[in-house]
Amino acid sequence: MKPSYHLIQVIEVLTRYGWCQSFDFSPTGRMCIRGAQTFLESTGHVTAIDRGKAVHYLQDQLAHQGVNMRFWEWNDLPCNTFRGVEATISAASDMARKNGD
Repeated sequence: MKPSYHLIQVIEVLTRYGWCQSFDFSPTGRMCIRGAQTFLESTGHVTAIDRGKAVHYLQDQLAHQGVNMRFWEWNDLPCNTFRGVEATISAASDMARKNGD
């Protein structure tokens, strides 16, 4: 799966199962960004290579927003909301699509 589609699937997983902070997988089944990526990779929806490319686009989008930290650290910032996380992932997907990924 192309990185742009993988990132959209991450949003779909987080919407369906719920977004969380501080855990890849919460006790109630919610996931953070990295947890959703792990879920999609473990179920065969994305390869490790394309997941890595998606992470690169996500990191680039965060840098574009002035954020200089790893995406899973950013996910856990107390000021974040699911809508903000969703918008950042969507923008990273758009960036990937524009680059043919």
